[in-house]
Order: sequence, then C-alpha cells, then structure tokens
Amino acid sequence: MSELRRSSFVEKASLTIGFFLCILNLSAQNQISPDSLDRVYTSGKYLPAEKLKLLKELAVNHPDTERKLYFSEELIRAADVVDSAAYVFQGLLEKGNALRLKSDLSNALDSYFQAARIAERENNIGRLGTVQVAIADVYSIMGNQQNAGKFYRSATSILRANKDSVNLASALLNEGDMYTNSSKLDSALKYTSEAELIFNKIGSRIGQAYSLGNLGMIFAKNGNNRRAEDNMNKAILILEDLKEYYPIAVYLSYISDIYLQKNDKPTALSYALRSLELAQKHGMKKEVGDAYLSLTRIYEEMGRFGEAYRYYKRHIAYKDSVANIAAVQQMADLRTDFEVSRKQAEVDLLNQQKKTQQIIVLAVAVALLLIGLLAFGLYRRYQYVRTTNRIIEEERGRSEALLLNILPKETAQELKEHGKVQAKRFDSVSVLFADFKGFTQHAESLSPEELVKTVDYYFSKFDEITEKYGLEKIKTVGDAYMCAGGLPFPVNDHALKMVKAGLEMIEFVNNEESGPAVKFEVRVGMNTGPVVAGIVGTKKFAYDIWGDTVNIASRLEATGEPGRMNISESTYKLVKDQFDCEYRGELDVKNRGVMKMYFVTGPRSGAA
Repeated sequence: MSELRRSSFVEKASLTIGFFLCILNLSAQNQISPDSLDRVYTSGKYLPAEKLKLLKELAVNHPDTERKLYFSEELIRAADVVDSAAYVFQGLLEKGNALRLKSDLSNALDSYFQAARIAERENNIGRLGTVQVAIADVYSIMGNQQNAGKFYRSATSILRANKDSVNLASALLNEGDMYTNSSKLDSALKYTSEAELIFNKIGSRIGQAYSLGNLGMIFAKNGNNRRAEDNMNKAILILEDLKEYYPIAVYLSYISDIYLQKNDKPTALSYALRSLELAQKHGMKKEVGDAYLSLTRIYEEMGRFGEAYRYYKRHIAYKDSVANIAAVQQMADLRTDFEVSRKQAEVDLLNQQKKTQQIIVLAVAVALLLIGLLAFGLYRRYQYVRTTNRIIEEERGRSEALLLNILPKETAQELKEHGKVQAKRFDSVSVLFADFKGFTQHAESLSPEELVKTVDYYFSKFDEITEKYGLEKIKTVGDAYMCAGGLPFPVNDHALKMVKAGLEMIEFVNNEESGPAVKFEVRVGMNTGPVVAGIVGTKKFAYDIWGDTVNIASRLEATGEPGRMNISESTYKLVKDQFDCEYRGELDVKNRGVMKMYFVTGPRSGAA
C-alpha cells in the first residue's frame, strides 16, 4: 500500500467534474417534489397537454438515476410523436446526464451528440453551447483533455456571445476543474476565478460554494494549505445551508489531506471520519469508498497497519461490489502481501546496516574479530539475498497467476513479451448477455454485503458453466454477465456451445433451491457476428470486445423474457439443426431497426 502515501489531491479533484451543472439546474427548479410528480405521472391523472412538461420536470429533477433515465427516454418518445424538437433535445440532454451518472460514458456521449445535431439543425445557439459543455465534461472525465478543451472553448465562446451567465460560469468552473486535475494550476486559477466573479455577480449561492471549494483545491495543490482550508470551510458552510452533501464529503476529505501533509494526523483523521460519516448517512457509495482510501493512508502514516489494511479491504469491496469479487479480493490480498514483505525487507536491511556498523567499530579495535564478523555478515547477507530472491519469485508467480485470471493465456503472453496487445478482428464470434429481472428493486432492500454475496453466488456458477464449454468470460457490469465464444482462437461450434451454456445458466437460476434468500429470474440474449477484441487500459488491464455484434446481443437480452434465451437470426442459422427454436417475428430494436428474433426452446430430438 505504499502508493497510498502520495497526495490524493489529483484523485479527488475529478469528483466534481461534470457535476456542478446538474446541481445548478436542480436548484433552479420549482419546489414540487419529484416523488410527487412521479406519482402523478404513474397514476395518469394529468391532462394530455401537460404530459411533455411533466416528463421534462421528472427527467431534469428526479434524484434516482434509473428513474431519470426512464423519464428521459419517455420524454424523447413522447416528443417524437408530436415532432417537438425542443423537447427531444431536452430528453436527449437529460438522458446523457443520467448515463453519465451511471458511468456509461460512451452512450452518454452518443446521446449528447444527438442533442447537439438537433441544436445545430434548429440553429439554436444557446442549446448548442449548453450541450457542448456536457460533452466537454464527459471527455474530461475520460481524461481526453484535447477533446475536452476543444469543446469547452467552443461552448464558452457561444455562451459569452449569447450572454448566458449561468451556463457560462458552469462551463468555466468545469474547465478550471479539468486544468486542476492535469496540474495546470495557472489556467485552473484563471477559469475558476472568472467563474467565481460571475456567480457572485448573479448571486448564485451554490455557484459561490463550488467556486470557493474548487479554488481551495487549487490552493492545496499549490501548497497554500491555509487558504485552501479557509476556502473549503467557507464552501462547506454554504453547502450545509443548501443541504448539498455530496461536495461537502469531498471537501472534508481534502481538508483531511491538508492536515496529513502538515503531519497533524489526529486532525486529519477527524476530518476523514466526518467525510465517511456524511457519505454513509446519505448513501454516497463512491464517496464512502474514497473515505475508506483516505483512512487507509492516514492509519498507514500513523503506523497502525492493521486498521490501514482493514479500511483498504473495505475500499476495494465498495469499489468493485458487483464486479468479479474473487479476482478483486485476490488482487487486494496480493498487493497487501507484497507491501508487507517489502516493509519487512526494509526493516531487515536497516537491521543489517546497524549490525555492519557495529562490526566496523569493533573491527577497529580487534582486527581478527573484524575478519570473523565480516565473514559472518557476508554469510548473513548471502542468506538474506537468497530469501529475498525466493520471495520475489513467489510474488512473480502469484502476479502471473492473477494476470491469467484476468486475460486469456495467449493475450497475457503477448502482453508480457511486447508490453502491449494488438487488437484483433474475429469474423465469427458468439456473444451472450445475461442479467437479472428486478435487480434494482432487490438491491434497494439489501445491504451491500448481502447484495455482493447474492451476485457472487450466481456469477460464480456462470463462470463454471463458461469454463465448462470453453468460452471466454469478458466482464460483469452490475447485474449483467457477458461472455463470448470463438476467441481468442476461432472454432466452428462456438454458437452451439454458447446456446448450451445459456440454457444451463437459465436452468441453474430457475431450479436453484439452496442459494441466497433472494431469488432472481434471468434474461439471456445472444448474437453471432464479427467483433474486434483487445486490451483496455494501461494499468488495470481488461480484455474486451467491441462492434455491432456486441450491441445487438445486449439489445436481444433487453428485449427478451425472464427464463428464456432470445437469439438473433444469424445465431439461429447456426444452431437450428441442433436446437428447437420459436420464431418471435420481426421486433423493433432500439437504435437498430426491425430484427428477426427466436426463443430457444431446447435441444432438437435426435440431435447429437
């Protein structure tokens, strides 16, 4: 865990990117509760002429991300019927905001760009400037500063010309945040200070709070801890009055880092615990995980390694709570074991140096004793080197085993030999998606520990089935499980194996009686076609696949039914001689048009 000693300012600054505009929009709305509006819409007790306005209010203001996404898509559909470009634009903008909050950045960008095309077609410069800020925010989150800077500059130029003070200040604040993250502090100070002037002029208290807090982060990076702490405390007072708790948790954590740099560990610990308490109280899971990381660093500096290790494991559990739990835990244990061994090596080396100094002092007085002690020291050093080399080899073996657990064997070998992996195209691959019906509703009623245990129970069995049929697990995202057949080496029967695996997954979920208390129903979708496969990332590697084949497989799962396997026409042609299939007809698939679909009902009688 020694890398935790470095400053966390870079890590935490990204927490506010792209978030301010959402907060500002929310604060500007009327005081009618989104839950009340939700009940009105669900009951249908509203005039037809009020439908679009009601959907817009819900899409803009709903605090639940899934419901926000739902109402955004409802708004787009309703606006399409009456051909209202203004409401379609608003629906696409809010859909992008919801997807960004879900960290689905690729689809968020797609939605934003659709909104931008409408604004350009309608020659509505104000809307174009607003959506360009959102596009820049996503690129900034992705770390693509070149694209982010381009869209920020375009947006601020439009908003200045249009005299849109609120959105201009928001854009300047977010652009300043981008420069803070990349440590271009002069530019960060310039844009954030201009945003502060505008917010002060228009009297936006939440804008003033964010400006103060972000300036505090800049001062912290510049080493001006006194001004940093002063600014953040002022921001916290305003935000507490406005009941905006998300940024308070972030700023408290920043102040904790400031005191840790001053070596005032008790005060640093106090602020970190306040940040954790606030995040836990308001259900901010990411901030809970970040608070655990800050506490890990503080306890490590205090020499309380047991508590540091305990909080680090909690940080890992929150960070990957519905991902591949076994792999993440193995990685956390591997890192911790390595750090413990390295600290022990440092202690042993220090002891050895002290012994060597004692030998030298004694050797000045007694030459013969020097020779004997020197020989003894060399022997001990030889033993120490042998032990150290054995530890290194053991750790290397564990690291390679972990790499093989994440990547296919051939891909891992290519990565070790060349330091990178060349993306490859496969002309025929079968892709399967599976997810659980009603997962979100169940998740709300379960503790994080119960939720992780339940998801891990089902996904562990899915892993066994995938391995049984020689398929490649790609990833899990939330309650979605994705695997593929026909790679990294092409085979002819990947579609048949994938159908067998999918049917076995459904049978396991439907018939399992001894598992967790919460029972799910699973939907399975499958498609066959070309994909591109390769490695994502430069540190935490992930083997992934891309292409329309993957997107269509996901849509097939989404349009399927619980307890059934929905396949495309391309898959049907490959498996129809071995499996009985029920033709569903030509169904409309979002963003894909009309497609033929089939339910697999079971193995064909007499098939091998």
